Amino acid sequence: MKHAIKGFDQMSLIDWDGMVATTIYLSGCNFRCPYCHNAGLVLSPDQFESIPVDEILEYVTEHSDFLDGAVVTGGEPCIRSSVLDLLSELKEAGLSTKLDTNGSFPAVLDRVIDEELVDYVAMDVKAPLDFESYRKSAGIADRKTLNRVQDSIDLLMEGRVDYEFRMTVVPVLHKAADLKLVGERLRGAARFVLQNYVPREPLDPSFRDEAPYDMERLQEFRDMLATCFGECILRRE
Repeated sequence: MKHAIKGFDQMSLIDWDGMVATTIYLSGCNFRCPYCHNAGLVLSPDQFESIPVDEILEYVTEHSDFLDGAVVTGGEPCIRSSVLDLLSELKEAGLSTKLDTNGSFPAVLDRVIDEELVDYVAMDVKAPLDFESYRKSAGIADRKTLNRVQDSIDLLMEGRVDYEFRMTVVPVLHKAADLKLVGERLRGAARFVLQNYVPREPLDPSFRDEAPYDMERLQEFRDMLATCFGECILRRE
């Protein structure tokens, strides 16, 4: 199962700002974020039927007149080096490509950028960049993983590819002080996106009862962080 494609949205207007995109979901992830809403792809991917890549390539070729690009997401796409082949195949089909990643595989990310297989990278930042915060927010078990996340941040901030950092803000995990720490670590980044938590079938069932921040509070966070980044925006989810 080369690519482990478990989901395919033929057309999306929300997965890549300003683009009409097709979205491809790969299974498997090395993180265990308690608020993750793609828990099935992480914990039990075998419940989903695998989708042949040829089926997707046939669709995007037939609909190239209105599709701008393809988003490869997960799960964590970079957990398999075959993501390079998938991105290459999408490029050959004439699509721009966006990669969603948690940043824990900087070597794969570096190759994707170096080989010009991706036009845009969205990297999730889960918490302030210390081990205890990341352990709580992402379920990581060792500091080496956090070090790799740090390497991916530095890699993207070299500016070799268009990118954004994004953070899903969960009240029980993230306060104003945490966001300030994230802002300082990422200061100078081109784009930072605050995403509101949506309690929709989270990986940890107890998070179903966690109420999200209201948009007024998120706007205050955005205003607090605005000077850290070239662009700082809110996204509802």
